[in-house]
Amino acid sequence: MPTLRIAVRKFDPFRTAIEKQFADFVAKTGADASVEAVELDLNPLHESLFDKGGLTDGSWDIAFLPTDWLAESVEGGLIRDLAPYHADRPAPDYPDGWSKSLTQMQRFDDGVYGLPYHDGPQCLIYRRDLFDSADEQAAFRAQHGRDLAVPTTWSEFLDCARFFHRPDQDLSGTVLAAFPDGHNGVYDYCIQLWTRGGEPFDQDGRLAIGGAAAIEALSFYRTLARDDTACHAGAQEIDSVKSGLLFCDGKIAMMANWFGFAALGETMENGPVVGKVDIAPLPAGDGPAGRSVSLNVYWMLAIAAGSKHADLAWDFMRHVASAEMDKVTTEEGAIGCRRSTWADADVNTTVPFYHKLDGLHAHARELPRTKALPHQAEILDHMIKHAIETDRPSGDLIADAMRKAAEAGV
Repeated sequence: MPTLRIAVRKFDPFRTAIEKQFADFVAKTGADASVEAVELDLNPLHESLFDKGGLTDGSWDIAFLPTDWLAESVEGGLIRDLAPYHADRPAPDYPDGWSKSLTQMQRFDDGVYGLPYHDGPQCLIYRRDLFDSADEQAAFRAQHGRDLAVPTTWSEFLDCARFFHRPDQDLSGTVLAAFPDGHNGVYDYCIQLWTRGGEPFDQDGRLAIGGAAAIEALSFYRTLARDDTACHAGAQEIDSVKSGLLFCDGKIAMMANWFGFAALGETMENGPVVGKVDIAPLPAGDGPAGRSVSLNVYWMLAIAAGSKHADLAWDFMRHVASAEMDKVTTEEGAIGCRRSTWADADVNTTVPFYHKLDGLHAHARELPRTKALPHQAEILDHMIKHAIETDRPSGDLIADAMRKAAEAGV
């Protein structure tokens, strides 16, 4: 009996959803197979798939891949083109059942290299009960001379974070996920730059940070990370999952993070913020160039080039892509990718803001598809780390980063 080995990003909803989906696959198809879903943190997952050759040596049949790793995977011949499988046994409703923004990143020429599994662009996640409280409204008005409202600019965000920051009540105004893993802080910096009208990359996908917007973005981020009157302590030890769970535990008033953590907080069994969560677009930079921008990075299922059970892997993946199974992904606490799930009445009864996903995608940006992205992220991580840990001027740190990028040709 074949066993499908799946490399899963460590996150309980991913594992439980895959296990339930495989059980349903066996029950509905009669497949004589088993599954081994192995959970790995982000860096160990990349190491297993790429550094240790797990995508080519038969260690894995299916892998969870974020869109950041696509170019590296495709250019290296590490994952299979799914176009022939689609032609023979297409995934149901693909691509029309998904937002266009979830079907483009995995297309390279005529090839298709993954099926969307977990979505949820970045957004502002906040405690609705705090912002709606008459007492909080009165206190904020007395302190600031204006009404308490969900922030639409980063300066308003900072005011609200400082207002709600109450360590004596185990409540922080906000939290940053600045753990240097090539993702968290890098995403945050790109958002800070985009929302101020800047661009972190040029048209060829090369790192191109510079100018006033880049300095303003880094200065704001480093200041917030070190602000013990607004931000949860220890930003550099916190990744996106830990920051999201802090919010779900009722310890954070608001944060810029992935939509999935808003849904998790709203549905976590016996969670302290159940029924108290809402989302809004990310704040814009102050000034005429300011705009709200989200970041679209999603997780896909891909078939490893070295899989010995590729046909079985595809049959399972197309089963997972069905409307019924996409809803299971959501019910387990991850974020389904199909429009049918976003509009589902049951889902929106449980998570009243689920339908807002379509609107978030309308303002979402993507990072460039280039195999240089991990190296670029490493350079940005180094810059952000030194911004938080030292007092070197932001402009000098940005200049150092650009020198490194030029030397590396990225």
